[in-house]
Order: sequence, then structure tokens, then C-alpha cells
Amino acid sequence: MTPDDIAGFFATRADLDLDDYIELDFTFECAGDPRAAAAHLASEQSTAQWRRVGVDEDFRPRFAAKVIDLRAEPQPIGFSVPVACAAPGEVFSCRATIAHPHGNFGPRIPNLLSAVCGEGVFFAPGIPLIRLEDIRFPLPYLAAFEGPQFGLAGLRERLKAFDRPIFFGVIKPNIGLPAAPFAELGFESWLGGLDIAKDDEMLADIPWCPLKERAAALGAARRRAEQETGAPKIYLANITDEVDRLAGLHDLAVAAGANALLVNAMPVGLSGVRMLRRHAEVPLVAHFPFIAAFSRLAGYGIHSRVLTRLQRLAGFDVVIMPGFGPRMMTPEREVLDCVRACLEPMGPIKPCLPVPGGSDSAATLEGVYRRLGSTDFGFVPGRGVFGHPMGPRGGAASIRQAWEAIAAGIPLDRHAATHPELAAALATFAAPHTPPRAA
Repeated sequence: MTPDDIAGFFATRADLDLDDYIELDFTFECAGDPRAAAAHLASEQSTAQWRRVGVDEDFRPRFAAKVIDLRAEPQPIGFSVPVACAAPGEVFSCRATIAHPHGNFGPRIPNLLSAVCGEGVFFAPGIPLIRLEDIRFPLPYLAAFEGPQFGLAGLRERLKAFDRPIFFGVIKPNIGLPAAPFAELGFESWLGGLDIAKDDEMLADIPWCPLKERAAALGAARRRAEQETGAPKIYLANITDEVDRLAGLHDLAVAAGANALLVNAMPVGLSGVRMLRRHAEVPLVAHFPFIAAFSRLAGYGIHSRVLTRLQRLAGFDVVIMPGFGPRMMTPEREVLDCVRACLEPMGPIKPCLPVPGGSDSAATLEGVYRRLGSTDFGFVPGRGVFGHPMGPRGGAASIRQAWEAIAAGIPLDRHAATHPELAAALATFAAPHTPPRAA
């Protein structure tokens, strides 16, 4: 690119009608001139070749992505990760914000993803290491999406669960059981106080635990639990499958007795989820398989909050995400970023329920609550309920007892002295992260 070519890919916010652009925050490492690298990044994801040879035209004013902020610092040690085939030259560490005209791809998630995290981004000349850190949408773009059908408020209303976290539990074993014993585990956990008993994300429609049979058994168990406890309950059935089966599996599971559905967002694809959202009669819950493959490394890929925003945009009412502590290998600030991406204002798109999880139990509930500083979250133990020494009823009761103590400002160990289920949980499940002080 010539200096004049490069200048055509830079602008200020005042130059643009920002309703016509999404904003993308990138970090990247480049070889050579950072300004040229940023211009290539904008060009490759939008116009690429912006004029035809021998024709007096310039597509950049209408179609080009524009760099609206760029900060660069020399990196004398070279690239932070060895990269084969990297371009030679002085290495810089950069942060850039790019405004991309959404008219190029429209309100279509596959086309959006192809533009903002496709070939043009990850093969931009001179930039071997890059990460999409955040994405922001203008109101006219958001207006074309339905977003969550029920959202956080709708889920609370369905469960009549206000001013506290929503309590989930993952029925174990993760590969399922025949319908009757599987349903009995869910039933016991509901009697102990769970709001939602769920399939594991790995549990498919399989011969030893068919979706139709387990949804019928769990649906019947859920209704019995509602009668005995006087509280609404949810059975969350996993319908992750080929896209062309989603609507049919929705109908099968809901007719049989499921009243919420789990879908592994990235393996199925967000466009498939958006299609299902338009068909769905019950809340949709996202799980996070495959997301770490995009987001684990700090200097490369896609920050998980971007994927959280996209799951909300596609129509999930609940987003289960990697939570706190060493088990999930996710920095605390990243978990908090994803929680905010579920809850913060997003035009007409409803807030969805964030569920940060991983090796949780009554022993970790206070730590999660203190870190979040709000009751607007879901709490999703597996072994902490279904591996409790007093069974799933005792495990679920220990979660509710822990919350009673937290809400009342009573130390857990003192409350446990008169609550054997909580005492057993504290003795069995060592907390992998200590409760911080409230902010």
C-alpha cells in the first residue's frame, strides 16, 4: 500500500455515521509499520481490492472498514509466540479499534463472522498474532435480531425465583442412565431445592438414554416435584445435534416433558441457534464446548466475551460459561467480562442469565456471589449435588442452606452446625477459590 492508500483506511468517529458501523477491538502483533498493518487489517476484512485496474473508482468511502484508534509499542523481544513464516521487520504490540460497515454483510450471523473473524482478519499481511477482544453493535443493527425470547426476567418469572441466584444441577453420570433411574436423580434434586435439573452437555439422543424416554420420565418427575414442593421446576434437556434435527428434537422433547432446552452453541452454530429461537416455545440454554479453542490464549483468537455477546444476539436465554477457579483455567477478569456481556444494556436485546460454572458446590457459592456482586447469576454444580454423600436431595439442600447463610450474613461453618447437608458438603468439597470481600 502507498501512504495515500493507507490513509483511506483511517477515520475518526466524527467522520462516520456510527449507526452504520459495528466496532471491533483488536490486539495484535505485527512486523513492520503498525499503521500499514492496521490498514491491511481493515482492508482485508472489508474491501480488499478497492478499485479495478484501469477504472477510476474507489469503494473505500462506502465499503471499507476504518481504523478509528491505533496504539502501538515496540516489542524488542520479537513475537511473543514463535510464528513460522512471519514477515520480517521490527515487531510492535498494537491495540486497534476498527469501525466496519455492517451493510457489507447485513444482520446475518454467518456473514458477520466471515467478515470480522474470518480470512481477512487472521491472514492480514504482517499480522501473525491477533485477537478479537470485543464487538459492539449499533441500535439499527440490533433491531434486526430477536435475541432472547424469555431472558433473565422471563426465566425468573417462570421459576418464581426472585432476589437470589437460580440453582441448576447437572444430573450425573454425564453419559446418562436408563430413563427411570435418571429421572429419580432429578426428582430427588428438585425435592432438595434445585430450580433446574439438566442433562450434561455431552448427553445426546442415544440408545441407552433416548431423549424421548428421558424427557417423558423427567417431565413426570418434575411435575411430581412441583406438587410436593409447591415451587415451579425445570427439566433442561440437551438437544445438541445436526442443525436439521433441532426443530424436531425441540418438539419431541417439549411434548414429552422438557420445559427448557440445552444446545452446545459453537458445535451447532449460532445461525442454527437463531433458527431454533424462532421455533422455540421454551427457554434456550447455551453451553460452551469448543469456545476455549478460540479464546484460551490471551494473544490469539477471539475473546470469550465476543462469543457471549453473539450467543445472546442469537437468542439464548441462558449462557453457561467457564467459571472461577483453576479447574476452568479462565482468568477471573474474563469471567466477569462474560457475565457483563450477558447483563449490560444491548439495545432491544434482553439480558440473559449468566451461569459461570466448574467444580462448584455449597463450598464455592459464596465465592461466586462475592465476585459477581449480584444475585443475577445461575449456579450449576454437578458432583456438588449428585456426588453429595447424602445423595442429590442432600446436595441440593446444601446449596440452598449455603445461600440462606450468605443472604443472612451467617458464616457457613456456623450455619453448618445445625444443617447436616451443608456440613457434609463443606467436609466433602474443598473450595478451589476463597470468597473475596464484597466490592
